[in-house]
Amino acid sequence: MPYILHHSPSSPFVRMVMVVAHEVGLADEIDCVEAVGTPLEPGTMPVAQNPLGKIPTLERPDGPAMFDSRVICRFLDTQGSGTLYPESRIWEVLTLEALAHGFTEAILAMTYEGRLRPEAMQSAEIVEAQWGKAQRAATHANARWMSHLSGPLDVAQIALACGLGYADFRHPHRDWRAGNEALAEWYARFCERPSMQATRPPEA
Repeated sequence: MPYILHHSPSSPFVRMVMVVAHEVGLADEIDCVEAVGTPLEPGTMPVAQNPLGKIPTLERPDGPAMFDSRVICRFLDTQGSGTLYPESRIWEVLTLEALAHGFTEAILAMTYEGRLRPEAMQSAEIVEAQWGKAQRAATHANARWMSHLSGPLDVAQIALACGLGYADFRHPHRDWRAGNEALAEWYARFCERPSMQATRPPEA
């Protein structure tokens, strides 16, 4: 019996899950059910399976539904290859994964500010503050994490690549690459992976 993933193809957190699924050999065992909604209007979001009404949410045949992309990614890794959370450097992996999620959450907050608030209520200050957070995260990755990013594949690399891709997808006029040439070169190479190609946002 396959897993059921409540998803949106444009969600960076869903993309993290699906890239992991491809990398660990489980993509064909996941049935994707599209969910549409916002924090203001849940629509078809999986509120029955996830009281937070968020995606991704993974239904499995042998237990309760799982949610938060980090939980789902780790679960899929245990069911598949089991190589994306190496014990020898687990704290580095989890720290970089947290940085990647913080970057992505900042970009998502910018997106929500522009899409969910009436124009008269939108705050340029909030948008710029979130962009500043994302810029600091990208600069930190470029300065501190290139050796790790160039090493064996792990979940943190996947999370960061999906976050950077989401920034390009939703805010193409913003330039996270400025001053981060090493990170930009790494990202371009990483995007050549079949798992990244298979999970590109539909409008990208």
